[in-house]
Amino acid sequence: VQLQAFGGGLVQPGGSLRLSCAASGFTLDGYVIGWFRQVPGKEREGVSCESSSSLGTYYADSVKGRFTISRDNAKNTVYLQMNSLKPEDTGVYYCAGDSRDKIATLVLDYDYWGRGTLVTVSS
Repeated sequence: VQLQAFGGGLVQPGGSLRLSCAASGFTLDGYVIGWFRQVPGKEREGVSCESSSSLGTYYADSVKGRFTISRDNAKNTVYLQMNSLKPEDTGVYYCAGDSRDKIATLVLDYDYWGRGTLVTVSS
């Protein structure tokens, strides 16, 4: 079971990025997938998650209206579209998965983690 997040980079405030989380060794269908971010000195925080079933999605208040999570089961990939980026969105972004399909916002809710991808929002 492996998850790999990629798509980070340097972007100016107000810009957009799309992160991808590719799964291998298992199918995402049936798994909740979450996105977390972490900055030095702070705990990893939940940004968004999407249930595989009809339980829906979650967005942290700080990203509501700007970020959109989606999945393509055919490509076994989950995406995080990030628009109107702000300097405070800077951090290492991680994707995580768990077979206990529910709206899961905590680090402890997830068994599988990918390597992070760095997002830097700066002019």
